[in-house]
Amino acid sequence: MATPPSLCIENLKKALDAAEIGQHPVEVHGALVGLICGGVDQQNQTWVGPLIDLMNDGQPLEPKLLQLITDLYQDTVTRLADFEFGFTLLLPEEEVSLSHRVEALSLWTQSFLTAIAIIQPKLNQASADVKEVIKDLAEIAQVEFDVAEDEESETAYTELQEFVKMSAILCYSEFGPEPEMDNTENSEDSKTIH
Repeated sequence: MATPPSLCIENLKKALDAAEIGQHPVEVHGALVGLICGGVDQQNQTWVGPLIDLMNDGQPLEPKLLQLITDLYQDTVTRLADFEFGFTLLLPEEEVSLSHRVEALSLWTQSFLTAIAIIQPKLNQASADVKEVIKDLAEIAQVEFDVAEDEESETAYTELQEFVKMSAILCYSEFGPEPEMDNTENSEDSKTIH
């Protein structure tokens, strides 16, 4: 069973505070997703260097914090690569005020955009759809935090959150690794002993 977002945020927040890193957990997840969706090499922990640059000015992370982030990275890669696992943004849940959730979505989106821009040098040569999504995400990153606590605002927030999620998936499909083809015929041949 997956760890609920609120518990994941709380555990990551404690580790960030203990390491005296002034990042919010949603910023860390946004940056991770930006690196992944920007096409960072998923082998050999290539993502760690750019993330540490973004999070901690290139200074190494404490082992416990790095392990938490590595687990989050692996979970995120799995969820992005296989739609059955259901990719989600690591954001506060409904028990947090809508204003705080909107602020968290804005922080997540800012970190996502920063990371994807760092890791993807060909962002300006992306498809028209990705360019449009990046432009829209930049506007979402600037959204006002002072929102009414009503059903209409709640619905608008849910739509924005879904848009950001689908935008990340679109970027992953453009810049992420090519999906591996399930070629059962070749694997059958390789198992046969002649």
